[in-house]
Amino acid sequence: MSAESFQWPHAPPHFLAGPGTFMLTGATYGKEHYFRSRKRLRTLTECIHREANNYGWRLEAWAVFSNHYHWIGQAPDKEGASRLSEMIAKVHRQSAISVNELDDTPGRHVWHNYYESTLSFQRSYLARLHYVSQNPVRHGLVLRSEVYPWCSAGWLEKHATAGFRKTLASFKIDRLRVMDDF
Repeated sequence: MSAESFQWPHAPPHFLAGPGTFMLTGATYGKEHYFRSRKRLRTLTECIHREANNYGWRLEAWAVFSNHYHWIGQAPDKEGASRLSEMIAKVHRQSAISVNELDDTPGRHVWHNYYESTLSFQRSYLARLHYVSQNPVRHGLVLRSEVYPWCSAGWLEKHATAGFRKTLASFKIDRLRVMDDF
């Protein structure tokens, strides 16, 4: 088997052919809750947004938790899509340095990996947009996702039309296959 065709079992393949809409999930090493405080969640959320902006990605939904995150974003172009690994590596590196400084554990392994999928069908996109927006409720953190500060649901509530919110709410999310066993 050639090196090009072999896939390590712990690392998902990342096939980004060009611009488009993607859903991404990142997970901490061992599902540890390294981002367990408000300050840490804010730091990680800001880091994700800053680097997405620096790389030209447009985030459309996000939910950040103590041991994982999800986001949906638009790649700016083919080059932007191909640089996703670089962008995520930077987010993971910067956020790991931050929590390791807070815990006085330099060099500790914080992040495990990330998984992305291309959202090429409108129904798939809308269902996952609803899923990410409702994720704080799914994890039992709040009764209404709009009040969870590290999620896009509050932004959506303020800025999206009532018709769009109603459309999103009509998509069932209980049978979606999303890596989210955190």
